[in-house]
Amino acid sequence: MSDRADKARWTAPLRRRRGPAAVQEPTWRAARPALIAGALKRALARPSGNWFVVGGSREVRAGGHPCGRTVGGVEVVLWRSDTGELRAGPGACPHLGAPLRDSRVVCGTLVCHWHGLALDGTAFASWEPYPVHDDGVLVWVRLDAVGGEEPSQRPVVPARPAMGSGVDAVFTAVGRCEPQDVVANRLDPWHGSWFHPYSFVDLTVAREPRGDEDDAFVVDVSFRVAGRLVVPVRAEFTAPEPRTVVMRITDGEGATSVVETHATPLTGEADEQPRTAVVEAVVATSDRRGFKPARVAAPVLRPLMRRMAGRLWRDDLAYAERRWTLRSTGRFPG
Repeated sequence: MSDRADKARWTAPLRRRRGPAAVQEPTWRAARPALIAGALKRALARPSGNWFVVGGSREVRAGGHPCGRTVGGVEVVLWRSDTGELRAGPGACPHLGAPLRDSRVVCGTLVCHWHGLALDGTAFASWEPYPVHDDGVLVWVRLDAVGGEEPSQRPVVPARPAMGSGVDAVFTAVGRCEPQDVVANRLDPWHGSWFHPYSFVDLTVAREPRGDEDDAFVVDVSFRVAGRLVVPVRAEFTAPEPRTVVMRITDGEGATSVVETHATPLTGEADEQPRTAVVEAVVATSDRRGFKPARVAAPVLRPLMRRMAGRLWRDDLAYAERRWTLRSTGRFPG
């Protein structure tokens, strides 16, 4: 195809929104508590295989220092071997309980900083490694004692744009709530343009979930750019497992791009003050020729993407925390 034909077919991703930006229809009648609760109940019933997201792949680097995480009250340490393979296990040294997250990695071996005990990722004394999975964007660990389900060989990783075709960024925040409160927030798309008017406008739910066979929210929404300039898209929200909600753009600019929200419990079930980590992965792509420079500029774009996610989650964690407060005091409506 000639350059002239390419230019003739080219369309700008931006649209000019008609009407005052402040005008929007109330959504409280459509956001039926029973509908949201039903979608949440079905999500919580799906198997996870005891896999938990613990962070971004780039956070666990080869060499240097390991990464320490807590999942369901269990200390976990992660590091990479000298060939880059992911390793994980209990975060306490089997010798005298030193915090292995403060140790160092030497030639792919984790060396305790208290007495020099070396762990290569295989079983040693009472120390047993945990199954791990690196999907290229996120790192998962399987904790059977925490999950309490039938374990699976691999986690439920959502479908994403082809590796290398997009720009990905991972944002993490922590709130005083349980994973189900984070998932419930994401299974309420009606709050989008009311709670986040700085990012979303003209949000309508085109299709509601119909049960396990068709359990998706389909949403038409415009991402606000500046003033009345917006980018309209159609997106689909699904919950493939009990601690994950995926927003996938199905039509419009950036089709096939995904935003994955993973909720990982930090505290145990008996803790009176639960804390949950929200690990959100954004994988953006576009079939426009101009997107190639964006992939090259990914290291510069990632902090901006994390900043945008942080602004949204400052509000959404308040939503999730409020929901937990109401639930824990018996005042949750519906």
